[in-house]
Amino acid sequence: MRAYRLACLATTLVVAVPTMALAEMRAEVLHWWTSGGESAAVGVFAKQFEQAGGTWVDSAIAGGQAARTAGINRIVGGNPPTAMQFNTGKQFDELVANGLLASLEEAATAQNWREVLPPALVTATTRDDKFYAVPVNIHGINWLWYNKKLFDEAGIQEPATWPEVVAAGQKLAEAGLVGLAQGGQPWQERTLFNAVLVGHGGTELFYRIYREGDQEAVESDGFRATADLFRELQRLTDEGSPGRNWNDATAMVLTGKAGMQVMGDWAKGEFAAAGQKPGEDFGCTIIGEGGYLMGGDMFVFPAAGQEEATPAQVALAEVMFAPETQVAFNQIKGSVPSRLDVDVSGMDACAQKGAAALKDPARQVPTTEMLISPDLSGALDDVITQFWNNPSMTTDEFVQRFVGAMQAAG
Repeated sequence: MRAYRLACLATTLVVAVPTMALAEMRAEVLHWWTSGGESAAVGVFAKQFEQAGGTWVDSAIAGGQAARTAGINRIVGGNPPTAMQFNTGKQFDELVANGLLASLEEAATAQNWREVLPPALVTATTRDDKFYAVPVNIHGINWLWYNKKLFDEAGIQEPATWPEVVAAGQKLAEAGLVGLAQGGQPWQERTLFNAVLVGHGGTELFYRIYREGDQEAVESDGFRATADLFRELQRLTDEGSPGRNWNDATAMVLTGKAGMQVMGDWAKGEFAAAGQKPGEDFGCTIIGEGGYLMGGDMFVFPAAGQEEATPAQVALAEVMFAPETQVAFNQIKGSVPSRLDVDVSGMDACAQKGAAALKDPARQVPTTEMLISPDLSGALDDVITQFWNNPSMTTDEFVQRFVGAMQAAG
């Protein structure tokens, strides 16, 4: 009888252990990467995690705001995913403050995250000197993408300044083309405006406004010149711009309907998905000398009743931060690795150009998500989109409203 009970117990243990292990390594990952290039890129994480013994459960929700809202509601409601995506910056501050995220400090220490990340990304992903997110990439926000065939046919050289971008767009328009493909959403208009601000107004002006909250800087000649160029760029767009998605604007460039687009380097994933190659079918450049606007994506790991991450969360974070994963993921995503110690010689020409820029600390300019609160960011988005979509609004009115938004946010 005793032997029978031991046999039953042994059977129970044999079944229970693998079941427990499988449960620990199951990861539901909530993200908003739903376009062709994005879906292919996130597949790298899934493949690497499964090769490490995990089970990836994909939870994709179109649109960053919609995905973040859904994920936060699930966390607050007690049904969190294993991991969820945020933009690199301050979007997850309230979750940390309320003890709803797990610390990744143990994994970060083991993989020397502090030593291999740009300082701005360490600041963006730590709170109280503990890592609460794993940065998976660095997106250059201020890239200009252009159709090489259209440029060659029109005799246009790659622009180096924003006035040259305007001149190139006017020449394309004279040829019956759309000079600048632009989506019609506030975040896209803010992306373009900040690209002009850092590239034409300069890094110092960018920091005075977004890092120091200097309202007098908004009234400066440099800011007014930026606003005037922004208006000139609006005149290069087509009537279908309002409401357009970013990838639809990218498609206009890669199909030859438009000459240029200013967009983060995730746009490169769309060119790659269409079989186009940098330097042959399309060109890429950062306009001006102001720096490389660093944005990006990161994943946070909701706390499951304990301060530290679960084994599945730790394994997922380590897989996402591994050098080989970062190279493979970013080759498809269009961005560059968040860690600066990886070999990027096998990546495409645009990625190598971006990685080379990031080697210079002076060119590592954090995007606004890392410098200002989501509330202020939303208020400024409103002002920028009003100026963009209302041709009758003057530069003086824009300046006044911009300062007003900064004052209202405190």
